[in-house]
Amino acid sequence: MATAPELAARTARFVRETVIPVEREIIVDRRPVTDELRLDLNAAARRAGVFGPLSPVEYGGLGLDFRGQAHVLGAAGESLVGPLALHCWAPDDGNIHLLEAACTAEQRERYLAPLASGAVRSAIAMTEPAPGTGSDPGMLRTTATRVGGDWSISGAKHLTTGADGAGFTIAVARTDLGPTMFLVDAGNPGMRVVRRMPTLDFTSAPGGHCEVVFDDCRVPDDAVLGEVGMGLEYASARLAPSRLTFCMNWLGLANRAHALSAAHITQRHSFGVPIAEHGLAQGLVADNEIDIAAARALVHATAATLDEQGATSSAARHGASITKTFVSEAVWRVLDRSVQLFGGLGVCEDYLVGRFLVEARAFRIYEGPSEVLRMSVARRVLRRAAGTGRAG
Repeated sequence: MATAPELAARTARFVRETVIPVEREIIVDRRPVTDELRLDLNAAARRAGVFGPLSPVEYGGLGLDFRGQAHVLGAAGESLVGPLALHCWAPDDGNIHLLEAACTAEQRERYLAPLASGAVRSAIAMTEPAPGTGSDPGMLRTTATRVGGDWSISGAKHLTTGADGAGFTIAVARTDLGPTMFLVDAGNPGMRVVRRMPTLDFTSAPGGHCEVVFDDCRVPDDAVLGEVGMGLEYASARLAPSRLTFCMNWLGLANRAHALSAAHITQRHSFGVPIAEHGLAQGLVADNEIDIAAARALVHATAATLDEQGATSSAARHGASITKTFVSEAVWRVLDRSVQLFGGLGVCEDYLVGRFLVEARAFRIYEGPSEVLRMSVARRVLRRAAGTGRAG
């Protein structure tokens, strides 16, 4: 078995030789990201020996721990399409973790096996239009009630990533015992994908970000994922790994943009010298390097915490909140400076960095907006302070 650094080097080569040419077609030619394209890239990743860094070995994946993922996903993220090619992109990344934690043996074969192997895509329907739940799970309005031996799910969701064409959707609904997760198969007549919402990012994944309606959506009792009323507890098994996966992937893209912009200013002249010789430009390059180094250190430290203490531990949740807040904002700063260093060409998609910036904007919102994560971090700190009774 190759080591994580060896797999990262192999991934970097695969992304450079196979994925980046496809990425350029998608961005410049507005080529849609289809399931056919995803499957082609997955097959190429298998041939290169880099498919499935998050997937268990028994399902054809690499079965890496979080520290190993930090190496490989950073390399995959150097292309917008790299994580999709390796099968380590949202929402499938978090759903693999969730299913591993909550599935019965039968559900593992029916849902986890095809998802982890890349045979199908998945979606998770949590976020709702106002006044339903967004960052506050207590606002959940979609309901699931008993009807005979089945459950009937009713409610509206939106921003459900990948719902169009997903093999199954994990629906989060309120029951008498509390929030509960249900596995809803594609083709269920009670679930309808209304439309793909027009969003800034268009390379994120096949299936778009969708409005979904559940209207008396009937599912059997064995469609419950985990235990009834324990939906939020199971969601916590998904949250820290998913936040960290995003950080790993987007940090790779920031690193590539940093390299592209640094190379550009060594070739482009202004006022008689290369732009790279101007102190203000050097300041932007230095700040990019500092942000990337700090973000990488946080990612690796949090990955170690998840490996050593578990994804649902208090330390893991706290570390993932800190890391996701810092890295999402650092990535944005790096990409913004990279666009600035390219000058006018930075907003021309021939040079890609402008598209990187637009695609990354949502990173500061999904899996927890920075403001909500700061609130969570502060509350944990203040609870500790109140518990010690010390001041000054």
